[in-house]
Amino acid sequence: MVLITFLNNIDFMVINMEQIKTEILTGDCLDILKNYPDNFFNLIVTSPPYADSRNNTYGGISPNKYVQWFLPRAREFLRVLRPDGTFILNIKEKAVNGERHTYVIELILALKKQGWLWTEEFAWHKKNCFPGKWPNRFRDAWERCLQFNKSKNFKMYQEEVMVPMGAWAKTRLKKLSVTDKIRDESKVNSGFGKNVSNWLKREMAYPTNVLHFATECFNRNHSAVFPKALPEWFMKLFTKEYDWVLDPFAGSGTTNEVAQELNRNSVGIDILPEYCKLAKERTGNYQYRICEEEAEYASDNTR
Repeated sequence: MVLITFLNNIDFMVINMEQIKTEILTGDCLDILKNYPDNFFNLIVTSPPYADSRNNTYGGISPNKYVQWFLPRAREFLRVLRPDGTFILNIKEKAVNGERHTYVIELILALKKQGWLWTEEFAWHKKNCFPGKWPNRFRDAWERCLQFNKSKNFKMYQEEVMVPMGAWAKTRLKKLSVTDKIRDESKVNSGFGKNVSNWLKREMAYPTNVLHFATECFNRNHSAVFPKALPEWFMKLFTKEYDWVLDPFAGSGTTNEVAQELNRNSVGIDILPEYCKLAKERTGNYQYRICEEEAEYASDNTR
């Protein structure tokens, strides 16, 4: 879409406007995704109902039946994801009869047999996890974010998630030893080596696979806590503007709202109409992005 603005009845300025598409759909993703073509989405990022969780909303799924329930849906994810796309699964096993259940490990192995590559595992450290006391364990302060791909050649934009070097660099790089100035090979013959001098005068570094996000989110009338920072980080890492993002268990639409803010197209699916209503309310005000420098226009605080 093109908007033509006339100035002083003589000059005019052409501003490109591209619509960001957001689809919020009610139903089971197993059925709804059949309406989408193969190799459509660039990124799938989601937090499905955990085993025996959200009983009052999603009904709960037995840990012993979780893999059986999830695999047909994962087959659709595999079909609609682009060959260079990524699937991020936020999940956490629970304790049953005094020990951790193995349904997440079983799911990983089953997904590999289905054709997925288990490329990486990120640990989401919940900085403000809910306090509590249990007789035989401490409170959970982290969750898994499992990365799956269809091939080894997937899109990844690491520079988009770089972090400040930190105060350690001022002391560590202040006085370099002889070995710091060359590629110092591993003393245990692991094949890894480093050249510390390469980091001189650098202000940014690549992050680790431990993500530190608080559980702050839009969770009114919703049983699951999903911070905006989590899908935002993965969208920056694995997508570009106008790519397509899917959340097949969208809840109140956090992923879709973040996609709009980052100028990504998105589809959110949830089986509960009340959650889809919330998601539509959150994403309904965003219409078009004006493709000009942001500073030239008033910010839209309703997004």
